[in-house]
Amino acid sequence: MRYTTAGESHGPEEIAVIEGIPAGLHITQEDINEQLARRQHAYGRGERQKIETDTVTFLTGVRHQLTLGSPLTLNVHNDDHNSWSKIMAPNEPATSENTLRKVLRPRPGHADLVGGIKYRHQSDLRNVLERSSARETTMRVAVGAVAKKLLAEIGVDVHGFVVNVGPAKSDLTTLTQYKNLQELREVTENFPTRALNAEADVAIREVIDKTKRDANTVGGQVQVIATGMPVGLGSYVSADEKLDGKIARAIVGINAFKGVQFGGGFDNSEKYGDQIMDEIFWDKDRGFYRGTDNLGGFEGGMTTGEAIVVRGVVKPIPTLYRPMRSVDIDTHQEHRASIERSDTTAVTAAAVIAEAMVAIELAKSVLDKFDADNIDRMKEQVAQYREEVLNF
Repeated sequence: MRYTTAGESHGPEEIAVIEGIPAGLHITQEDINEQLARRQHAYGRGERQKIETDTVTFLTGVRHQLTLGSPLTLNVHNDDHNSWSKIMAPNEPATSENTLRKVLRPRPGHADLVGGIKYRHQSDLRNVLERSSARETTMRVAVGAVAKKLLAEIGVDVHGFVVNVGPAKSDLTTLTQYKNLQELREVTENFPTRALNAEADVAIREVIDKTKRDANTVGGQVQVIATGMPVGLGSYVSADEKLDGKIARAIVGINAFKGVQFGGGFDNSEKYGDQIMDEIFWDKDRGFYRGTDNLGGFEGGMTTGEAIVVRGVVKPIPTLYRPMRSVDIDTHQEHRASIERSDTTAVTAAAVIAEAMVAIELAKSVLDKFDADNIDRMKEQVAQYREEVLNF
């Protein structure tokens, strides 16, 4: 399985093409729209979300709600393009009229300046920000929705939530009270902040509201948990086949993510080996299992069969309505950075995006190991492999 996305923030369309999805997977546009709505409806989002109503259209690869095994093409229309059609016109040369919203003062923390230097976009940094914008993550969530549908066929569930926004934190000790991810999902998706409880939801909203009043932005952390993965996906044989390494790259590859950890992560660096190694047990019904999950479901780059626990660090959004110091790339004079319409925080939406990226990497690993031509054959092979693991 592989995919690519295309589209600019204020261009007409956002597109994703996915190759390698088995034939016979039942999927509807509504399955994907549900996930796109989760990305949009998060506390702290900006005015853009009031303009867009993200809905997907299948252009190729699906017939009668079943995948064909051929490339799957997904399309989301940018409603805001109606106000930007002249500025983003692909078939007209640049004029004084259609370059009125030129960007010459790069924002600290954004791709503006470095991207302009790399691609020689010295005349207008908008050529950078239109693609580097997090609007592109719309399609990663759409691809992730397809991945989640595939994983559900073999009993794998994936869910993301917010750990903290600024100083306001969820109480992670409450995670042990949930029997499965569906119970957790019903709680966190009931809060606009995707927090773990009502107290954290209120505290996070207060932080976001204050940050907005201060014309500032704020970061935080999100966590993704995946359950039901077969043992032994990924590999210790080659560094680039380690599944936790692939997930780490996928998480840090999301806009604004600056760190990732598995299980106890960085806290484990302050402990001793006998405090964090997950001891091994066996019984006839479960086979081999771990008594704890401090390593986040991985050993040697491979899944252990325990819950996969991934946490990502999200920096504050670099577009501030109280802009920071910058330099005009044309005159080289000091100025305040450009202002683009933006969110107060990306963290509440980032939980959904991180969930999608984990699902994509897990789906890739499943399709790397098992039959990728037909969904029923894949399920048969997974069931046989689970039986082999149980009898090891």
